[in-house]
Amino acid sequence: MLLPGTQMYLVTFAFVCVEIVIFFYLLLYKFARPDDKKTVLNLWLVFLLLIYNISGGLLPDPNLPGTVFVQEIIAYGSGFITPSYFPYYVYRGFGLKKMKFHALRGVFICLIVPYVLFVAAYGFTGNLSVAKNLLILPVLYAIWVIISLVKALKYKYSGNFSSSESKEELIGLLLSLTPWVGLPAIDYFDLGQVIEASVTNTGFLLLLSLHLKNHISILRKEHQRLIQSEVQLMNWNSTLQAEVEKRTHELNKITEQRTNTLINLAHETKTPLTLIDNYLDEYIIKYGDADELSIVKRNLGKIITDISNIFDLERLNRGLSLYNHNQVTDFTELLNDNLALFTIYCEGNGTKLVTQIQGNVLMKADPLAINRIITNLLKNAIKFSPGGGTVEIELKHEGDEISFSVRDAGIGIPIELHKKIFQPYFQLTNTKASNQGMGLGLPIVKKVIEELNGSISIESDPRKAKGTKMIVSIRGLVLPTNIRTVVPIVRRKVMDIGIENLNLKEEPYDEKKKTILIVEDNVSMANYLHRKLKDKYNVNVAFDGNAALEAIQLSISSIELIITDIMMDKVDGFNLAKIVSEDVNIAHIPFLFVSAKATSKDKLQALKLGAIGFIEKPFSIEELMQQIEAILSHLEKQKKAILSKAFDRLSLMNGHDIRQNQTQEVDGFAENCRIYKLTDREKDIARLICEGKRYKDIGEKLSIAESTVAKHIQNIFQKVDVSNKIELIKKLGA
Repeated sequence: MLLPGTQMYLVTFAFVCVEIVIFFYLLLYKFARPDDKKTVLNLWLVFLLLIYNISGGLLPDPNLPGTVFVQEIIAYGSGFITPSYFPYYVYRGFGLKKMKFHALRGVFICLIVPYVLFVAAYGFTGNLSVAKNLLILPVLYAIWVIISLVKALKYKYSGNFSSSESKEELIGLLLSLTPWVGLPAIDYFDLGQVIEASVTNTGFLLLLSLHLKNHISILRKEHQRLIQSEVQLMNWNSTLQAEVEKRTHELNKITEQRTNTLINLAHETKTPLTLIDNYLDEYIIKYGDADELSIVKRNLGKIITDISNIFDLERLNRGLSLYNHNQVTDFTELLNDNLALFTIYCEGNGTKLVTQIQGNVLMKADPLAINRIITNLLKNAIKFSPGGGTVEIELKHEGDEISFSVRDAGIGIPIELHKKIFQPYFQLTNTKASNQGMGLGLPIVKKVIEELNGSISIESDPRKAKGTKMIVSIRGLVLPTNIRTVVPIVRRKVMDIGIENLNLKEEPYDEKKKTILIVEDNVSMANYLHRKLKDKYNVNVAFDGNAALEAIQLSISSIELIITDIMMDKVDGFNLAKIVSEDVNIAHIPFLFVSAKATSKDKLQALKLGAIGFIEKPFSIEELMQQIEAILSHLEKQKKAILSKAFDRLSLMNGHDIRQNQTQEVDGFAENCRIYKLTDREKDIARLICEGKRYKDIGEKLSIAESTVAKHIQNIFQKVDVSNKIELIKKLGA
């Protein structure tokens, strides 16, 4: 029975409908799993089958466009192309390696070529029966493909078809592939559309079913592996969680032990430091103060403060209070007392204090806690305000709220760092300033203020204006002014901010002394080294690598040793050494590193950069001076040896000993200067160069600038046509 209005049988149409449904199902599956390559194989198979069924079922039909010849060519073409895909399908889909020849070459030779001959014969004779005789070639090829299929399966299963899987695949492939590969035979014998469609489509369904069964089996295995992986992952997670908890407990225990050790160390250290501090005060009172004692006192105070902060912060973190707040404190008197002490320091620093303080501000709090808040905020404001700047202090209370604020004249704090500065050990910048603490002051102040149910906030934005304002607000602790139980103020000594000023007295240059450059960003250490070394050497001081490079360029001919720290701002010690070593004009200057950063890795890095020595802080000044003396003495011996060899070589080149003919050399020198048209000034400079004088020495001797000396020497080299001192000595005969 035909489909109304067409030449297609209903059987064929039924297969087409089923295949359309299968095609779209596979298409959706492909979208769900785009990396599944086997689905692509099935999509092409169903697509080619649809083309075959539609073209074979509808053509030829006089009611459709095109001649009978064209329609027959299309119908038979689909019957050749579809079987051509099957060897490739089983080769890729079932992993039959022995089908590779048929998949990639055999079908083109034995199916496509005969089809081309079929079209040619049909077109030439116009007789379809004659052209069908050529279909005998594809029929023979079909037999060859079936034999090859059996061999391929045998190879895949190593000749063993005892397993159910191998038997099922062998039978299924033979039943499904035979009618398809034999499609030319069906066309040759003209068995009709119904038989052709039934046989070939049944074979297709068998093949697709077999392939889908294998595919489903693989998917099930993947699903099972996924389930096993999830179970295993859950077990791993449980094990991992237990391990994490165990390690966390161990780490917490270790951290607690280390913290306890640190607290004990801080506690045990505070006693001897207190004794040292008090005995030092007594000594100063008895024998008088001195610069050295002031430096010791200042650095001792910094150590005491840092240790106290570590101890106090840990107690606060454990929820232990440092203070007894069941006391009455006169905030106004305490603030004025501190300002009196800070003013003495500010007078020498040029910082101006502007105050607006309300009187009789009484509150319920420990005076030591309030004093800590006041001193910390005032010290920070003065420390980070430039010399000559203004610090504004304000204290007032309205109702039950006390407001205490301090505004400095510094560069300001970026908004994104406002919260971070209250975190322990956070440094506002990465700079290694001498006056920078450990980052504990503000975190402690914040915790103390929170104990008083207060808050601290910041007003600062460097993008809009300079300066930072710290605002402390405390509510509910204001007391009436008639209370008489105010804790009395304990008068203290003059407040030391902890900032040492640079105290380098300019010393006249002594040409008899060697010149060294000290690169150290700690003011106290720079002052100390300068004071200890200035009697024996010409000492230049730089506070970072950039300043050191500028100093080297200004005194390029005189610096004979660079003593540098490693950890410095801008350009650190290692980068400084690297820059110097890469500049041919200054690469000869030796380096001696003096640093607290003294791991084996640091020392190795220093040696790689050409350092002559490495001294670890803390160090003995006698050791440092011995190192300097040994290095400079060795360099002096090297210079003498090099000059001696140079003169000896010149003597050999001229055939006589130039040292034994100094009178003749003097006359020859003057004559050579005249020949090269040197001016009197250039002649004097050339003579001093030949005597081994440095640029700076020549400038001082002739009372001209060092840069002028360099310019004259450049002109001399051009006139005499030389590029170095040795060639100049040789040509001028000095």
